Amino acid sequence: MFARRLISFTGLALVVLVLPTAANAHVLTGEGGGFLHGFEHPLSGLDHMLAMFCVGLWGAQMGGRSVWSLPIAFPLIMVLGGIMGIAGFPLPAVESGIALSIVVLGAAIAFLWRPPEWLAVVVIGIFAVFHGYAHGVELPAATDPADYALGFVVATGLIHLAGIAVGLGFQRIQGGQMARALGGLIGLGGIYFLVA
Repeated sequence: MFARRLISFTGLALVVLVLPTAANAHVLTGEGGGFLHGFEHPLSGLDHMLAMFCVGLWGAQMGGRSVWSLPIAFPLIMVLGGIMGIAGFPLPAVESGIALSIVVLGAAIAFLWRPPEWLAVVVIGIFAVFHGYAHGVELPAATDPADYALGFVVATGLIHLAGIAVGLGFQRIQGGQMARALGGLIGLGGIYFLVA
């Protein structure tokens, strides 16, 4: 009964996630700044949310130290990307890099790719730079950049934790097949962002 409810809830959540919405986590509207604005920022764009969720889900799927090393490395490297954005360092194809992160991470989960931990950190690190850069280009306009940055790092961590929880939960259902299916759907969503 629990498994059936979990599958139904997951299916509903996936439908909501793939509905066409603006990928606007990196487009601020109104007055910027502060912890709460930074906290809501990663939650307001489906592209960022899916990629961050995948980091936690992939870490859980890989198991071992990767459960925590991937979700810890992502926000740390994302901060470096944010600094690049604040400094005005040119980074081409930011939107494409963000969309590609969803495709690659979704595919890694779907195809049960288990590279060495260092390689997985490199993969997510490259994408973290794009995500951080997108946030960083907005930080100078924020009223309180430090609180804003703290807010989006905390939100990112919580999204990673949600991915870990779902990943660990799905490992107990049908040997992780649900996680692989979810990764495939997310990867398809990434293709939508890539071509849209």
